[in-house]
Amino acid sequence: MARWFTAGLVFMGINTVILYALVEWARLTVPVATLVAAEACTLLRFFVNHYWVFGRRNPTLRDLGGYHVANAGAFAMWWGVANVLTYLGMHYLLASVAAVGVSTLFSLWTNFTWIWKTRRGDP
Repeated sequence: MARWFTAGLVFMGINTVILYALVEWARLTVPVATLVAAEACTLLRFFVNHYWVFGRRNPTLRDLGGYHVANAGAFAMWWGVANVLTYLGMHYLLASVAAVGVSTLFSLWTNFTWIWKTRRGDP
């Protein structure tokens, strides 16, 4: 679980940098930039979780698809909170970080009980 939280913290930082670049340099709107940043981090985080956190080999498209489905709920929570807080006047980077807390519990639950749940025959 420590690796999962470590990866999450690292990707929160990576997401913040990507979000900043998309808003400040690419001049995307915050709602579009949050969507693009989240998808980029989701793809990268899948491989980190698969290999480093859960020690698995040979990821499949089915694994990646399941991870995307599981992340859809967590992402919807994160995206909604980040944009509502921005709309209410919070700086978009702080709103993004605050929204992470809302989605973390759901993500934790789906990662450990569904996506990488140990099945019979797994190492």
